[in-house]
Amino acid sequence: MNLFADAIAWLFTESLDSSLPLPEAIAQHLGYTFVSVLIAAAIAVPLGWAIGHTGRGREVAVAVSGAARAIPSFGLLVLLVLLIGVLHKPEAATIAFVLLAIPSILAGAYSGIEAIDRRVIDAGRAMGMTEWQILWRIEVPLGLPLLIGGLRSATLQVVATVAIAAYVNLGGLGFYIIQGVQLRAFDQILGGALVIIALALILDGMFALLQHLVVPRGVTATRIDDSLTAPTRRRPAVAPIPTEER
Repeated sequence: MNLFADAIAWLFTESLDSSLPLPEAIAQHLGYTFVSVLIAAAIAVPLGWAIGHTGRGREVAVAVSGAARAIPSFGLLVLLVLLIGVLHKPEAATIAFVLLAIPSILAGAYSGIEAIDRRVIDAGRAMGMTEWQILWRIEVPLGLPLLIGGLRSATLQVVATVAIAAYVNLGGLGFYIIQGVQLRAFDQILGGALVIIALALILDGMFALLQHLVVPRGVTATRIDDSLTAPTRRRPAVAPIPTEER
């Protein structure tokens, strides 16, 4: 318990006077996170929509996503720094985080479209809608909740992994953890970890709220109507046990 108290005290005292102040470390951490997720979304969302709409390339996307999830982030970061050069460490770190975020976003993009009832899409085609109209007016709005779920998962993975950027002197909240390990300052290590956890929880709550808000009203109304009109099961009446006539 004393260690937690020391960590909280460190956050409000020594972290503000550090060579990397806490607000600046948080800004760097969030900067790498948002830039990486935005780049990954720009790559994975159109590709996922194309796969979900046409039904082609799903097996390849699943295989590539699974392989990308298996790549160790720390080893990838160090490898990219060595390949690109120490003068381009921010670019190398961003590429590593983008590769980490793509699988979840890609899966959310095509899964959201694949989960749509095919009868809804067939009804749109029967009304004379073009493929672009079906994509933008039917598939994208109905698949948005699962896409937000993919972005949510990718953001949480990246915000937790950005801490390793400090290993190549790129700052962020991982700076306190790595420096604390070297100095054996356990209050500093725990303090940096607590801030990362707090950021992850805040971002998770924001995406959970957004995921709830993007559900189309028609879908919500249909769920409510179904729950109201669903037949209720009644317990069968138990017949009295006949007594033997004497």
